[in-house]
Formats: sequence, structure tokens, C-alpha cells
Amino acid sequence: MKPGLSGRTLVVQPLPGIGDMIWHLPHLHAIAATTLTGRVDVLTKPRSQADRLLCADPQIERILWLERETGGHAGAGGLLRLAALLRREHYQRVWVLHGSARYALAARLAGIPERIGYGIGLQSLLLSAPVRLPSALRHAHPIRRADALLDALAIPRPEAEPRLRVAAAAEQAITEQFAAWPLPWIALGIGSSEPWKQWGAARFAQLALALHQRQAGSIFIVGGPAERALANEILREVQYQGGNAADAVSLPLEQTAALLARCRAYIGNDTGALNMAAALQVPALGLFGGSPPLTHSSLIQVILPDESRGNDSSVRNMAGIPVEAVLQRALALWDNRG
Repeated sequence: MKPGLSGRTLVVQPLPGIGDMIWHLPHLHAIAATTLTGRVDVLTKPRSQADRLLCADPQIERILWLERETGGHAGAGGLLRLAALLRREHYQRVWVLHGSARYALAARLAGIPERIGYGIGLQSLLLSAPVRLPSALRHAHPIRRADALLDALAIPRPEAEPRLRVAAAAEQAITEQFAAWPLPWIALGIGSSEPWKQWGAARFAQLALALHQRQAGSIFIVGGPAERALANEILREVQYQGGNAADAVSLPLEQTAALLARCRAYIGNDTGALNMAAALQVPALGLFGGSPPLTHSSLIQVILPDESRGNDSSVRNMAGIPVEAVLQRALALWDNRG
């Protein structure tokens, strides 16, 4: 090791979503296993909430924030500030799980001697590792590219699918807050990053009522702060119709993880919470009417629009997923799990 270097490893994963970070958990853990300490730092964007999402992960040492949106690391000046941040940490090695040359350039300016990345396009000129992925993977799914990089370096992935850890303090907080709600628990994930991924308040309310009437378990409405108004609408309708559901909106992310881990199942839109549920080994029914179905987890069961109801766009999107179809899939899941 060169004088002044820490021997530590940094992984750059700049995709902003919670789901994006979940997708890369097997890669983060595989890379961490190659280090002397078995731990890595992660540079990512604040929207990922990685500090909360990964707070219980024993293989993650620190989270550093990539501030592109706020301007801190945007433009030429931001590149130099990012390089200065990395230089202060004295990293020995950096992995760039992204195709951009910008992060590899920042690492080189920071004096990080070992720089590993996809090596597609200009990024290949800035890496120290000889691996160069084929240009055909430039626009491949992020999971596929990260898999290809580790395979090219013969680094095993002990986890075939993402696995998320739960913080003990968050688990205790959830146990205390929702002690009055009997098991089993069922989470309805109402969040959506885009309007076309949203199933809608009326359908979620109908599903919650149907599950309540069949005494399937305690229903939890799960979402982030942006879903506050939507959750209120759902909860009002459920209560008006004589049902009951727990308000689990706007919990700290580590507590959302703890709640999902205790659930019998998750049903919801294509969003970060869907990926979290599957990574917590909870069977998840994902509603895919506005986005391509996810295929990385065996625990995500895909529900698509019912094409038999017509060919016009009004039934090919999220509106084409009937409540009854989701209910029947949920009940079949209960039966299969005994």
C-alpha cells in the first residue's frame, strides 16, 4: 500500500432511487467481501436514503453524498469539489457502478490508484483495471451491467438476489407503535415515482376493504411523505365503508423496512418499497401497468393489465388491473403459504 493511503474501498452508485440501491446490494456485498475489512463506503445521491436504508448493513461503513442536484458537485467546479472530497478520504480503490466518465475522472483527480468500472466509451481511458465491458451493454439494465463487471473479474456473488437488513431499534419502534394491530400484517404500497405507475386511491381502498372483509389480516397503508394526501383519501374511504387500516405513511425508511419485514405480503405499485419488501424476503405482488415488470427477484410476482378487457389504452395501463384480479392473486398467495 502506498504511503498515505487508507486501504479503504469506495463504491460509486449514483442512480438516485431506493430501488436502484436495492438492485445493487448483491454487488455491494460482493465487492465488500474482496476488501481486507469486509466493508465499503458508498457514494450515492440523497434521494436513495442510503444512510437509512443501509444503516443495519454490516458491510457498509459510510455513506457519502453525491450532490449533483443541489449544485455542489455539478459542473466543472463540482467535479473538482468531488475530487477534493475523495482525496481527503485517501481511498485505495474505487468501483464505479455507472457508465459515466465523470466519476472515474473525479477518482483519478483524487489520486485513487485503483479505479474499476464498466469501461464503456470514454470511461475506459480513466480506469486502471483492464476490464472493458462490450459497448452492447451501454444501455443494458443496471443489474445486468453490474453482474457483467463482477463476472469479468471472477468475483462471486454470494447473494443471488438482494438481501436487506433491519435495524434492531427500528424493529422495536414498529413493535411498540403498532402493537394493537394483530398479525398477520399486509402492506399496501401506494407510492409511485411517476403518475403512470399509480394504481389510484379508489382501487387501493377497494382492495383494503375486500381484504378486511375476508379477515385476511391487518392492513397497512405504506408510502412516503409525497403520498400523504393519497393515503388520507384511502383511509377515509376505508373507514367510511366500515373497514380499518393502519396509517404507516411517512415513517423513517428504516422503520418502513422493519414494518415490511413483519408483513405476510406486500401489494403495491412499482416503487422502492416493492423492492424493499422482496429484499426482506416478503412475497410481493407488483402492479405493472406503467413500467416494465421487474425480474431480478423470485419474490416479486408480477400483475399486469387484463388484456381481455379490451385493447384501448385505458385498460392497458394501471387502470387495466382489476381489483378482483389482485384480490384473487393475494388470496392464492395466502393459500400457497398455508
